Amino acid sequence: MKRRKDDLDRLTEKLIKQDPAFKEELDKAGRAWDIAFQIYDLRKKSGLTQTQLAKLVKTNQSNIARIEAADYTGYTFKTLEKVTKALKAKLEIRIISQTNNNFARS
Repeated sequence: MKRRKDDLDRLTEKLIKQDPAFKEELDKAGRAWDIAFQIYDLRKKSGLTQTQLAKLVKTNQSNIARIEAADYTGYTFKTLEKVTKALKAKLEIRIISQTNNNFARS
């Protein structure tokens, strides 16, 4: 069953029409939320506190809290690797073309 649009959906569509860069910012925020919740969920499923995870990563608890904050985007690839390794997880990063162009190989 398809979800009906609400006022937030309509407002979002209007803002994207007014400023196409807004969609990029929404996408960026969505990725940050996704990363934060994945780390939080993995940590909880592992039965670790932020302090315990911080010790495994060799950082402090406030850095783990920052990474788990949905609005934080300042982490590095190296940091994400350390955190996922400590959580016995695999870091997977994909680059996906935004066009359907098929590039010919020489």
